[in-house]
Amino acid sequence: MMPVLRRLGFYLGLLLFTLFAVFPIVWMVITAFKQDADLYDVANNPFLYNLPPTLKHVTFLFTGTNYSVFLWNSLFIGILVVVITLLLAVPAAYSLSRLVGHWGERSGIAIFLVYLIPPTLLFIPLYQIVTFLRAANTVWALVLVYPTITVPFCTWLLLGFFKSLPRELEEAALIDGCSRWQAFVRVALPLSLPGIATCIVFAFALSLSDYIYATVFVSSTASHTVSAGVPTELIRGDIYYWQSLMAAAAIVTIPLAVAYGLLFDRLVKGFQSDSAGSEATP
Repeated sequence: MMPVLRRLGFYLGLLLFTLFAVFPIVWMVITAFKQDADLYDVANNPFLYNLPPTLKHVTFLFTGTNYSVFLWNSLFIGILVVVITLLLAVPAAYSLSRLVGHWGERSGIAIFLVYLIPPTLLFIPLYQIVTFLRAANTVWALVLVYPTITVPFCTWLLLGFFKSLPRELEEAALIDGCSRWQAFVRVALPLSLPGIATCIVFAFALSLSDYIYATVFVSSTASHTVSAGVPTELIRGDIYYWQSLMAAAAIVTIPLAVAYGLLFDRLVKGFQSDSAGSEATP
């Protein structure tokens, strides 16, 4: 009897957690297609279409605002941030895990501590640097700033991941005549793909969702990202375009949630490898 109750409790808790996780997305999709008379009538059921759904608010999002520009800016910045993060974090993590010995772990912890510094303490000196480079109020300001967050975290993550890889594989490649670079490219890099996938998702999601830096460093509408541009366009004083706001959020959230779902196994494997590598370090 107890195993049945335990299993029932487990699935009940899993169901409640699933409903809690899915509810915001379902709410966004339902609200995005509601008419004003349906949405603002407190007597109507908020989870049903009491009036026929409409595409008016989604159409307004793309024709009456600069949402398509915000999407393009977010995609452009996200791709560049991912590329910069991988170019810096992957070789840094590998070098610290293989070439520096015990100093690698200490350096990895020091790098991770940089990630823990609150952004509110950094945006003033970063703004001075961005202004000095004449990149303020452009998308390049965010391309320069976001790696200061993504590189430390991804370096720390990949550091533990590379430590979990057997050194014997690379030593065998070196004995076979490969250089250190060839051993890294042919042996270590293919085995580190789950960790790299974790870094890609993290870096892109952070560049897409950040609000503080996107607001401080960019004030031009033509250079805004989704997180900073949508509130500016769809919240005008005390007027909230709720349906268009929900549509804007759903268009970005659903593809990202699908990407998380498709890469979930790799993400979990990456974090597990990081934990195992940290525990195995003497």
